[in-house]
Amino acid sequence: MNPTMYSIILSNVAIGTIITMTSHHWLLAWIGLELNTLAIVPIIAKQHHPRATEATTKYFLTQAAASAMILFASTVNAWTTGSWDISQLTYPPACALLTLGLSMKLGLAPLHFWLPEVLQGTSMNTALIIVTWQKLAPISLMFMVHNSINPMIMLIMAMISTLTGGWGGLNQTQMRKIMAFSSIAHLGWMAGILTLNQNILILNLSLYIIMTAPMFLMLKYTTSKTIKDLTTMWTTSPQIAAPLMILLMSLGGLPPLTGFMPKWLILQELVTYNLAPIATIMAISALLSLFFYLRLSYIATLTMHPTTTKDSNKWRFQPKPLTTPTMTLTMLSLLLLPMTPLFCP
Repeated sequence: MNPTMYSIILSNVAIGTIITMTSHHWLLAWIGLELNTLAIVPIIAKQHHPRATEATTKYFLTQAAASAMILFASTVNAWTTGSWDISQLTYPPACALLTLGLSMKLGLAPLHFWLPEVLQGTSMNTALIIVTWQKLAPISLMFMVHNSINPMIMLIMAMISTLTGGWGGLNQTQMRKIMAFSSIAHLGWMAGILTLNQNILILNLSLYIIMTAPMFLMLKYTTSKTIKDLTTMWTTSPQIAAPLMILLMSLGGLPPLTGFMPKWLILQELVTYNLAPIATIMAISALLSLFFYLRLSYIATLTMHPTTTKDSNKWRFQPKPLTTPTMTLTMLSLLLLPMTPLFCP
């Protein structure tokens, strides 16, 4: 793709999200979502491969259906209340329909089926955009209407998402599919705290992006697309193997790493609101995610010596150094846990 055209399309992706995040009118928010969706479609399809075409089709159809649900919900609410203001979402059927539409856009279970397949058909850079930047606009809309969302619907979807993210990632060998189920699990934690404490939601989203971005960048720099590629990571970039291992454990929420902080605060908040059974189910589901993260960490460190691998194909590649932004994000994802008392309510 022409670099100038690629820059324009990326700018439209950013502009669409910013329009949605700063709007107070439902039509303007919907226009921002549509601009964002139409701009990301050529980025997904730019590889000219059947898998990329399939991923583009699935992404477009899913996002178009979700946008239609959001537009219909906002129209019904405006017809009932006489206001297009986002903060005036008071009609219960419109609230439920809007929740489903935004959940489909995010990839919350049970509306998550498109996310693993789309990520598998895209490049690492595009997958990184889909699981980080593309989540900002729907989550910002949920943040603005959190008082109108039914808490029980969000808690049920949160439990299903955390369980789906844990179970789904267990039998995967493709790294992009594993990261897709990781995204579903993390979104479940965000959905669980959405209606209870919005400050923890913002903290969780920020830490999720801080941890996920260097993970995808490391996988891109080491050309690791499957679990098998992790076993030969030492031969390509030995200085990345150890930070990747710690980053995987941080994503899994293993204390005392940063990823444990949002889970700790969310569980504490759920117990405060007398939702201990839901907190227990989500904590157990976090163990499933932690299991496959620890398995990946074990695979990545098992061969931390060139003589332990039998695969000589990757020896022709030169080791790639960690870039400064990747290293900075990695350190942030590992060292923020001691600051937890600053974020406690």
